[in-house]
Amino acid sequence: MSERETQGAGAVAPAGAFRAMIMAAGLGTRLHPLTGRTAKPMVPILNRPVMEHMLHLLRGHGVREVAANLHYHPDKIRTYFGDGSAFDVSLRYNFERELLGTAGGVGCFRDFLGDGTFVVVSGDGLTDIDLTAFVTAHRAGARIGTMAVKRVDDPSHYGVVIHDGDRRVTGFQEKPAPGEELSHLCNCGIYAFEPEIFDHVPPGVFVDWAKDVFPALLETGAPLYVWPLESYWNDVGNIEQYRMSNFDALLGRVKLEVPGRELHPGVWIGEGTEVATGVHLEPPILLGAGCTVEPEAELIGPLIVGDGCVIERGAVLEGVIHWDGVRAGRGTRLAGSILGRNVVVHHEAVIHEDAVIGDRSQVAARVVVPAGSRCGPHADLGDDIVEPS
Repeated sequence: MSERETQGAGAVAPAGAFRAMIMAAGLGTRLHPLTGRTAKPMVPILNRPVMEHMLHLLRGHGVREVAANLHYHPDKIRTYFGDGSAFDVSLRYNFERELLGTAGGVGCFRDFLGDGTFVVVSGDGLTDIDLTAFVTAHRAGARIGTMAVKRVDDPSHYGVVIHDGDRRVTGFQEKPAPGEELSHLCNCGIYAFEPEIFDHVPPGVFVDWAKDVFPALLETGAPLYVWPLESYWNDVGNIEQYRMSNFDALLGRVKLEVPGRELHPGVWIGEGTEVATGVHLEPPILLGAGCTVEPEAELIGPLIVGDGCVIERGAVLEGVIHWDGVRAGRGTRLAGSILGRNVVVHHEAVIHEDAVIGDRSQVAARVVVPAGSRCGPHADLGDDIVEPS
């Protein structure tokens, strides 16, 4: 079995089982319009929800019991994952009518998580972190908490963590201006905690790890440490990071399973997908299940197409991400765009670089959508040229 054919290959659960909590209540405003009708943990990476990849990672490291908090489009998450049995875990939920914050949401599960070491992960983070090593390092010392941190070139987009020579946390900076950063280690939103952490999370109120709990721990001298993450991590927080995460996964930079069978080297197709003779394919390409690609089409990777998509005769797609049910009409030209579910692009329309079109939108024939446009969901892009918003 190759590294790309499994997740968590070779993972062994650390001594003593532990439970996990997935933070899945976020609104995903920076991913709009893709999140107009979709919860942030449900945005697809390699045609599967990013939260599904996290569940596979947890299960690969021996986690059998998982909790998740919900808020935005909660039924879509519940319907897809159910009780977790299809993913070989037991999954429970808590719906937050009003958001309780990153720590407050975890606090609602204090009875479930309070028996021993537990892990908290983000439902919108993409990573192949070695959770076994992470939890083992946490348990090796008398710690209340351990944070996974990743070195980044530009800390101005992140909350960064400062620590001493023993890797004990000494301070934080939130999105420091260039040149003012005291650290290049960003907080990955992956934590290992002991039950005593709940002493610092008052129940039923909004509580944030970075703004409330961690500063309080520093004031009291509680032992909070960092664990440098050497493997892949990306916060799927905005459109560019979302695009990067998908293509990194397709290129094998993060250890995820690529679904489907390999039609040609670097070209994966799902069950029931038909690619006509004479289609030009430049890998890497992933086509979902039940797709149709008509003659004279050109597909130039990196490129990801969801389930049930139709690419008509003579269409040219380059560097795009299409969610399920997209139709690219005859002679269309799409480059570097991201299209939500059930978008229809009529014949000879052109969609330029970095355009993003939300679910169930229509692009009329011969319309030109300029680079950087943000449209929909349910947008009707008619005869006028669409200006970037």
